[in-house]
Amino acid sequence: MQRHFSDIHPHFKLQGFHYTHHELKDVAYSLIKEGDKEERLIGDFLMDWISPREEVVVRTSGSTGKPKTITLSKQAMVNSALATGSYFGIREKSTALLCLSADHIAAKMMLVRAMVLGLSLDTVIPSSTPMSGLDKQYDLCAMVPMQLEKSLGELSRIGTLLVGGAPIPKKLRESLKGCNTRIYETYGMTETCSHIAVRYIEVDKQVPQVGGGEHFHTLPGITVSVDERGCLVIHAPELGLDALKTNDLVNLVSETEFDWLGRWDHVINSGGVKLIPEQIEEKLRPVVNGRFILTSKPDDTLGEKLILVVEGEERHPDLLNKISGMKNLDKFEIPKEIHHLESFPQSESGKVKRDSIRKEIL
Repeated sequence: MQRHFSDIHPHFKLQGFHYTHHELKDVAYSLIKEGDKEERLIGDFLMDWISPREEVVVRTSGSTGKPKTITLSKQAMVNSALATGSYFGIREKSTALLCLSADHIAAKMMLVRAMVLGLSLDTVIPSSTPMSGLDKQYDLCAMVPMQLEKSLGELSRIGTLLVGGAPIPKKLRESLKGCNTRIYETYGMTETCSHIAVRYIEVDKQVPQVGGGEHFHTLPGITVSVDERGCLVIHAPELGLDALKTNDLVNLVSETEFDWLGRWDHVINSGGVKLIPEQIEEKLRPVVNGRFILTSKPDDTLGEKLILVVEGEERHPDLLNKISGMKNLDKFEIPKEIHHLESFPQSESGKVKRDSIRKEIL
C-alpha cells in the first residue's frame, strides 16, 4: 500500500509513545533543545521530515572521497521503507532498535521505516556494544560489522538484523554459525536511501530466510545492470533513479542478483595485471591479525606495486613469508612490502580512508 511522506502510521511509536505528524514537532523541538548530541540529530531529522518541504538534505559518508550534501525525495525514502517492509514481511506493531547515528542515512531510514510501517522504535546511544544493558526483544535492527562482532552474545534477542556500512569479514560470518537470528548483509548508499539489495548470511539451516544467500538480491521494484567498466548500474524508478552508475565492480548474475567484487577506483594495475584489493584482502584475513588494507606505490618496473598496510606498530617479521606460502594466492597477489601505521584514518561512519592511508605511506 502506497503512503505519502506526510502520513504517520497510527501504530508508530518512539520510545514507547505514539505521536501524530503534528505532535512530532513538539518532540523534535524538545530533542533539539534538551537532548544530547545524538538526540539532537534525531530531533533535527524529525523536524526536517515533518516540514512541508518534499526533500531532505543529507550528507554522504565520505568513505570514497570528500563527504558531500545531496537532496533526497521524501517520497523516495517512503518508497524505500515500503520495499524493505515488503521484502522482509515486516508487520505493523513490530519492534525495532535504532543504534546508529542519526547523522547518517541508515539511521534516518530506520526512523522513516518506523513512521511508515508502524513500528515501535527504541533508540540508544550509538556504541560498539549497542545491546549492552537492554533486555527487550526486537524484530528489526540495523548495525555495522563492528557492532555485530561485539553483540554476538545478544543476537538471540533480534529477529532480523541488517548489517551494512562495510562487508562482513569471513571470520565474523563463520562466528555466526548456530545463531537463530536472520542476518542480512546490505548493499546501498546515501543516494539510494540506504540499502537496495541484501544477502542472507546462512547461520542456521533451521532459521527461515527471505531471499538467497549466495548473491545480493535486490528489493522489490529494483533492477541492476553493469556499465562498460563492469560496475553496477542501479535502476530504481520508485527511488527516482533511472540509471545510477556506481564505482562498485560486480559479477552480474541476473537483473536482480549480483556479487560485489570491490571498488573500481581501488583497482591496482601491477605489471599489466588488474588486482582488486578487497578480493585479495579476504584471502589474507586468516594470516593477518587486526585491521589492514592493500594499496599501491609507484614502481619503475610494474607501474604500481602491491603494498600491505597493517594498523598498529607491532611488527611480525615472518608475516611476508607466511603470505608468500599461501597456496590460494597468485604470485601477483603477494605484497611487495609491508607498512605499519599506528592508526588508520577513517570517516565519521567508521569506514577506513584508503586514499589517505596511501598518501601517508608514499
